[in-house]
Amino acid sequence: MTSSVERLPAGLARRIALAAQGFAEPRPTGGVGTRQLRRTAERLAVVQIDSVNVLSRSHYLPFFSRLGPYPRSDLDAVSNRRHDVFEYWAHEASFLPVRLHPHLRWRMAAADREAWGSMTRVQQERPEYVASLLARVRTDGPIRASQLQEERPNRPGSMWNWHAGKAALEYLFFTGALTARGRTAGFERVYDLPERVLSHAVFQAPTPERPDAIRELVRTAARALGVATETDLRDYFRLAPVDARTAIAELADAGELQPVEVVGWNRPAWLDPQARRPRWIRARALLSPFDSLVWERPRVERIFGFRYRLEIYTPAAKRVHGYYVLPFLLGDRLVARVDLKADRKAGVLRVQGAFAEPGVDAVEVAAALADELRLMAGWLALDQVVVNGRGDLADALGLAVAGGDDRG
Repeated sequence: MTSSVERLPAGLARRIALAAQGFAEPRPTGGVGTRQLRRTAERLAVVQIDSVNVLSRSHYLPFFSRLGPYPRSDLDAVSNRRHDVFEYWAHEASFLPVRLHPHLRWRMAAADREAWGSMTRVQQERPEYVASLLARVRTDGPIRASQLQEERPNRPGSMWNWHAGKAALEYLFFTGALTARGRTAGFERVYDLPERVLSHAVFQAPTPERPDAIRELVRTAARALGVATETDLRDYFRLAPVDARTAIAELADAGELQPVEVVGWNRPAWLDPQARRPRWIRARALLSPFDSLVWERPRVERIFGFRYRLEIYTPAAKRVHGYYVLPFLLGDRLVARVDLKADRKAGVLRVQGAFAEPGVDAVEVAAALADELRLMAGWLALDQVVVNGRGDLADALGLAVAGGDDRG
């Protein structure tokens, strides 16, 4: 006799997902240091990296969203000096806890199938050049792509406008022959041999068989998501459908995933049996467009009823909400979105657009959002928040920001 599948109310599923992502706990009241940053990195497992710096480099933002203000130099220490996390292609280019390094070696070994574009092309067309760069790093030490005398191709509008040297280094990075020692102040990746970057324990750790490694990645994704569909679990580490389905079935058979139905999802879902089930969430956070809570847009719409699209690559005249738009989480709902820019020269956090979700109390949302914007401005070493006139929340937010400034 088969047991019945648990049916989760949509609100509970939303709270489970938020708790799994670190939003059920209050922000620390004391100082935030490397211990809290490492714990958050372990909880999320994947922190996406992006080069856009109109507000802040994206990887700094998920930690601020969950922990509040912290020294960004401490996160640099975790990645660049302590190497508690490493860079690799997971969801996209990402920071991951070093414990996952062995579990991604199958992807490194399959670089000729898994990598793409100029990375594989340079290996196919100039294998001796790729080998010579690896030998150079082994002999001369860490290297940046800008140190190579290679002509940059003229491909206007391409995001992957790499010269042959950069493509070769990226191929070696994908294969695991090189890893990232750190990033420069200009965010350029510094490549080095993994045995000179990773700890001996990590570098010498046995390489799991591919099915075991993928099972661990799905297990990790399930913990980070709380409750998820097969697609959600697969997307976290960008796994192939057949691999993810096999791992999910095996984890379910072992009792490590529980099948559930979520009201309104209209598709099967899986619950981490150890996931917290909070009765309420009292979060207040601005979310990077690349935050793991919102990076899979269909999941965001399914859980929050929030339609979200990244408009960075949309022509300015066709943008609906703006260039770098952050959803605003209040309680357990996404209640607004703001287009933000850090004007470092003027010392101003500019709100270039502010938009409320239907049915919210604009005054209440504006007051909470103003407080969070002031907190973010201080963290970014900006002197004030300035609200421009775009969006249906802009007037209320401008008044809330001005009122807060007057009280201060």
